[in-house]
Amino acid sequence: MEKFIVKSEAETAAFAKKFAETLKPGDIVAFKGGLGVGKTTFTRYMCEALETKDDVSSPTFALVHCYRAKFPVCHFDMYRINSFDDLYSTGFYDYLDSGAVLMIEWSENVIDFLEGEELITVEIKRLGDTEREITVERGER
Repeated sequence: MEKFIVKSEAETAAFAKKFAETLKPGDIVAFKGGLGVGKTTFTRYMCEALETKDDVSSPTFALVHCYRAKFPVCHFDMYRINSFDDLYSTGFYDYLDSGAVLMIEWSENVIDFLEGEELITVEIKRLGDTEREITVERGER
């Protein structure tokens, strides 16, 4: 487990872009953190580093947005997902075998359904207006 402190959006952008360089097709990034801590912002900067030309936005109502990048990226919002049936109905399990990098906001809501998956957990905590603590942990669920 690694912890980092970023003090501005510029530092968050730099960190997210550097982090994105470590990703490979099939990786699952499980974001944790409260409302408004910057999960979508972090994802947007990661996608920039992965050379997407698409507009990156929160998939709150669509549940998933897929982006063309150096390799495919699928960005999920699991805020309203509360059960295995909810998750299954999103088609999520089809994406697991797609070779895309999966970026999952509100992963706390689906973590019990990801058993056996290798996850990169990124937890973002608000420390101030622009200051954040970012914890990265890699391992099997």
